[in-house]
Amino acid sequence: MILKTYTRVFTTDLESTVATLKAVHGREPHLRLNYAPLTLVGIGDVLVIGGTDEALAPIRGTFGPWIVEDIDDAKAKLLASGASVVRDIHTIPTGRMMYMKHADGSVVEYVQWAPELVERHILAPLRAGKPASQI
Repeated sequence: MILKTYTRVFTTDLESTVATLKAVHGREPHLRLNYAPLTLVGIGDVLVIGGTDEALAPIRGTFGPWIVEDIDDAKAKLLASGASVVRDIHTIPTGRMMYMKHADGSVVEYVQWAPELVERHILAPLRAGKPASQI
């Protein structure tokens, strides 16, 4: 099951992009991660990915991340529907992730967050009546 989806914004001017999103969202980002050479900033349903053109090149044109409840289950369902593995499941600081190419050619990043991140950024806000886009 997909728990949350992000729209990616790729930028070589991270602070300017984040400032614009803070203005239109009316809040501070809920997530900021450094994955050298990239920096990721989450605000609402937008994930800003900042870096150089060279660092961004391998992931430009991909979608996601789509946060899933169980990445192994998602992989099995995707393979059964004609998808193929671009980058297999591996551990990252926030949990586990993979890139899959869907039968239609779309390449999507799937992430299974660690339980504490799911609680903090998805479940607790939902229990408080706050939609994920307003985190």
